[in-house]
Amino acid sequence: MPKHQLKGIIISNKMEKTVVVKVELIKEHPKYKRRFKIHKKYKSHLDSGDYKVGDKVIIEECRPISKEKHWRVISKA
Repeated sequence: MPKHQLKGIIISNKMEKTVVVKVELIKEHPKYKRRFKIHKKYKSHLDSGDYKVGDKVIIEECRPISKEKHWRVISKA
C-alpha cells in the first residue's frame, strides 16, 4: 500500500528533529459549490538536513514516532 504524501510549508523548526508543516487544501461546499481554503498543521520527523521556516517540503505518512508525530519529511518540494 502506498504511503500518503502531502506538500506544505515549514512554519516552525524550534524543536530538535521535529518541524511543524502547514498544509493547505481547497475544499468545495457541498450545497453552494463555493471553494475555500482550509489548512492543517502536522508535526513531522526530521532526521537531518538544513530546513528553515518558509521552505516547501514533502511529508510522508509513517509509523507513530511519538504521541503527535506520524509524518516524516522526505525532501524539499
